[in-house]
Amino acid sequence: MVNAKILGSLPIFIAVNIAALLVWKLDISQWSMPLVLGIIAGGLVDLDDRLSGRLRNIFYTLIAFSISSLCAQMLINQGIFFILAMTVMTFVFTILGAVGQRYSTIAFGTLVVALYTTLTYLPETLWYINPVMILCGTLLYGIIAVIIHLLFPNRPVQESIVRSFLALADYLEAKSDFFDPDDIESLERKRIELAMKNNALTAAFNDSRHALFNRMRGQHRHSHTNKMLRFYFAAQDIHERANSSHVNYENLAAQLKNSDLIFRMQRLLELEAQACRDIANALRQNQNYQYNKRLERTVQGIAQSFELYAHANQGSQQENAVQAIRTLLENLQSIDWQLHHLEQSQHREERHEHAQIYTENISGLSNIATRIASHFTLNSQLFRHAIRLSIVVFVCCALVEIFHLQLERGYWILLTAIFVCQPNYSATKVRLKQRIIGTLLGVLVGSFLPYMASTLEAKLAIVVISSTLFYFFRSNNYSYSTFFITIQVLASFDIMGFNIYDATLPRFIDTLIGAALAWLAVSFITPDWKYLQLDKVTHQAILADGKYLLHIISHLQFGKGDDLQYRIARRHAHESATALNNTISTMNSEPKKYAAYLMKGFELVQLNSTLLGYISALGSYRHTMTELKQDTAFLSEFYPIAKMLIELLEQIDHIDSEKFNQQYQQIEMRLKNYTEINDGENRPHFAIPLQQLTMISQLLPSLHHLLR
Repeated sequence: MVNAKILGSLPIFIAVNIAALLVWKLDISQWSMPLVLGIIAGGLVDLDDRLSGRLRNIFYTLIAFSISSLCAQMLINQGIFFILAMTVMTFVFTILGAVGQRYSTIAFGTLVVALYTTLTYLPETLWYINPVMILCGTLLYGIIAVIIHLLFPNRPVQESIVRSFLALADYLEAKSDFFDPDDIESLERKRIELAMKNNALTAAFNDSRHALFNRMRGQHRHSHTNKMLRFYFAAQDIHERANSSHVNYENLAAQLKNSDLIFRMQRLLELEAQACRDIANALRQNQNYQYNKRLERTVQGIAQSFELYAHANQGSQQENAVQAIRTLLENLQSIDWQLHHLEQSQHREERHEHAQIYTENISGLSNIATRIASHFTLNSQLFRHAIRLSIVVFVCCALVEIFHLQLERGYWILLTAIFVCQPNYSATKVRLKQRIIGTLLGVLVGSFLPYMASTLEAKLAIVVISSTLFYFFRSNNYSYSTFFITIQVLASFDIMGFNIYDATLPRFIDTLIGAALAWLAVSFITPDWKYLQLDKVTHQAILADGKYLLHIISHLQFGKGDDLQYRIARRHAHESATALNNTISTMNSEPKKYAAYLMKGFELVQLNSTLLGYISALGSYRHTMTELKQDTAFLSEFYPIAKMLIELLEQIDHIDSEKFNQQYQQIEMRLKNYTEINDGENRPHFAIPLQQLTMISQLLPSLHHLLR
């Protein structure tokens, strides 16, 4: 089975090999660099899509690249006109990212192509050579990528599902730590860690959703797509159940400290995490997943252990707690059921035959213009980044023009600044260190190239290897990626006839200057810390939680609902939680600046994570509720209380304390009264939803206090 990363690097490996062969056969060494850089630019804008989408992307990419390259070529010696043209292109291409990932990727690649044109500029070369060679390289990459896609059409979506199950395994493993009775004190740390794992899982689910969406729209569904869709929905269902919180974990650990039950729960979650990794490995090997019988024995053992525990506490004051543990175990058993029946597709594919995947797809000039216009505010991180990057480009181009560095490849300063300058300070700081280290090592190793490769064939081989390794490492190790692209550029200079020793030290100095300019830009030009709005992000997270709860309550009340809208609401809740977690993570990277907010921020992350867990528990219970007969008493009490709770949740960050206390006390009183009535009538099946509303309600005072 071909490794996914190797498969992803295959198009660039083949394309650069073909380019090297053409350079050697046609004796066009002086044109080799723009040809290879065109291939690399094509790789940078390569996006997963079905065949028609890929062909459309290639068409638009070639148009964008031709305009960008020609503009750079024609204006490179025009002083202020070139500076202004590059500055305007930078702002326009950056702000286009507001429309979506596809536009953002192609726009950034288009900007990079303008830089590649300046780096390969030679006065004696005909004006059209560089743009034509860059476009030929891009087209060559596009053709090879399409051929690889035709040979392995399902591999990208399958790999995205693999990543989802691996992230799900990490999440389940983090969740299992909550069932360690000997480590109760570090519960806050565990909640933060679980929130970070949830971030990674939400991102993986989003990648899978986009990949599935591209395969499903406007065409008959392939059987493999249906299988991947089934796996995706199973993973989401497992996540919802694992995210559910039916109990206070601190109380549970104390209650079960001397029982084997809590250790069995922890062990079951660990085995379920391993099962998710086994599913990922099976997908990578193109094999069917084999359910581990050890899981089945563990489930049977935990059921027997619980029956003994429940029998021992029958009729005691712990009966409600026993019912909560029963529901928690039912959730764990439901995860096991999903794993056990994952490959038993017939009845499940019927369920998902007409299932829909939603992803935001902005089309039409008016919609695109509206979306872009909505970002023209300093509160938009994208707009701040566009301004910042445009100023950096202006300064870099001005330095090159003032000191006449065009022929000395001074635009390497600009290339460095563009790649190092990221939308936020912490990401830029990490990228800056990686770029400097990678370039320094690349320059040191590259200085030995004349001794390592004295023939054209050997130099072209180094270009092929370094270009491929650059692409291989670009998404997971930027230092290695920079190291190999530095070697590739130095080897290309050598092939074109430049003295490599005249290029090594200037390239490192240019890197330092470009990195310094990028760091100064994120530190002092519309710095993020001035616009980081913790309360706004928290407000959006709480609103998303309220909408998620509203969809669940509607489903519980009427026994059915729009499954697509429910999944959208659930996804928005998790994405909003991720935005909150990322905000705190950014603040934590600069503790001195945010010292006054960090404590509050971490408390908000914990509260929101707990709230989302309580809501998810209700969501996982909705299928059980549809099977129960809900009498008039339950309908007339439970749902009005739930809707009062949702209304209070939606206005919690701006309601005054007096009004909050009045509404909260009313909810608490009604919940307490009806819970006592339900317990008196001995209806345990309704105790769980009431318990979840109670636990949600108990979080509200702390949440209101922090937000006020």
